[in-house]
Amino acid sequence: MASSSPHVPPGQRSGLLPFQVRDRYPGRERGSLALSLVAPVYDEEENLERLHARVVEVFGSRDDWELVLVDDGSRDGSAQRIRVLAARDRRVVGVFFARNCGQTAATAAGVQLARGRLIATLDADLQNDPGDLPAMIELCARHDAVVGWRRKRRDTFVRRASSRIANAVRNRISKDSIRDTGCSLKVFRAEAIQALPLFEGMHRFLPTLMRYHGYSVEEHGVGHHPRTAGTSKYGVWNRAWRATKDLFAVRWMRGRLLKLPIQEVVGGS
Repeated sequence: MASSSPHVPPGQRSGLLPFQVRDRYPGRERGSLALSLVAPVYDEEENLERLHARVVEVFGSRDDWELVLVDDGSRDGSAQRIRVLAARDRRVVGVFFARNCGQTAATAAGVQLARGRLIATLDADLQNDPGDLPAMIELCARHDAVVGWRRKRRDTFVRRASSRIANAVRNRISKDSIRDTGCSLKVFRAEAIQALPLFEGMHRFLPTLMRYHGYSVEEHGVGHHPRTAGTSKYGVWNRAWRATKDLFAVRWMRGRLLKLPIQEVVGGS
């Protein structure tokens, strides 16, 4: 008997392209809330209750926000913990991947399903403090995106030093000046971030890509806390080669942007 599943070209995995997500889940009306907070989740069972509690502490009992938790194929009890939170608080939205796909894919899924007019991204491990978001949201009234830079990182010396070197190299090659590409705490106008094409590994370069496309991006200093539960999913060296390849892809995009020299448009009325 022939399979009823769609044909998948060799070397590709099945799934939805970002622009197809909204068609598959049409009930997620864009712009119906003031704010969507999007957090990719990978083996963060111990942090999810604390993350939810902190978000509620910052944004209170208002019902104009949502917390979108995207489970990226976790191997622990994260998925079940998300379901419990969603059942308890209707402002919590759970999105579940069939397999681990990485931070860019999880971020893209949350962004496309978000209903907020503003979309904030943050890590689920609470090293980013949601308490920094109100000031960033206020700044976003004058910009298309506000991205955090960690004023005092609570990481090892090796991790801090490698990050400084990586940021310098990235900015030199990408021709940009973002101070902290590794900080996940960011706020975007929904129409800007949802229109941006994303590829694997591009979550590191969202501010740069937005600037390439003519959007206004502002930086804002934020706090940084040591991880108190769970373990980091990324070491210093295990992402270096992939990040370098992604960086050259971003540089290529910069040189290949379409710019249309339209001089005049007449008629049609």
